[in-house]
Amino acid sequence: MRNPLQEQLLKAGLVNKAKVNQVAREQSKQRQGKAPAAPTAEQVEAQRLQAERAERDRALAAERNAQSRAAEQKAQARQMIDTHKVERGGDITYRFTDGDHIASVLVDQRLRAQLASGALVIVRYGEGYELVPRAAADRIRDRDPQLIALDHGRAEPAAPAGEDDAYYQQFPVPDDLIW
Repeated sequence: MRNPLQEQLLKAGLVNKAKVNQVAREQSKQRQGKAPAAPTAEQVEAQRLQAERAERDRALAAERNAQSRAAEQKAQARQMIDTHKVERGGDITYRFTDGDHIASVLVDQRLRAQLASGALVIVRYGEGYELVPRAAADRIRDRDPQLIALDHGRAEPAAPAGEDDAYYQQFPVPDDLIW
């Protein structure tokens, strides 16, 4: 298919038939083999901004997911404490250290013996403390280890021995001491 201008030039004798065919082939090649144009600086910048935005969105989504998983773990731990807490009462004050301060709970002789043997564990619950069995405490520890206040059944990491420790070794503490 030739255009009307090519036909007129051919009829006037200004070009020959081979030249018209060659030009037609070149135009056809240009149309078919047209490579995509190189992206402009604005397009490159827009793609870069879009990639940055997508990466930031992924990071924020991952952070939100981690926070929601942590909140879910804490809620499960609180629910376990509600479900497995041991009814306590009594007239013996059981004192223990919780971080930097000394806390106490009222227990009877049976509960005191279970606490000392490690069968019961003291956990933080709201503003106070509750007693839970060892099996429940292990599951609570898996979900939120910060809730465990005292666990005699689990070895605590020993504090580094200082020179004061050597001095106080000469003063043994009686086994039946209740403080």
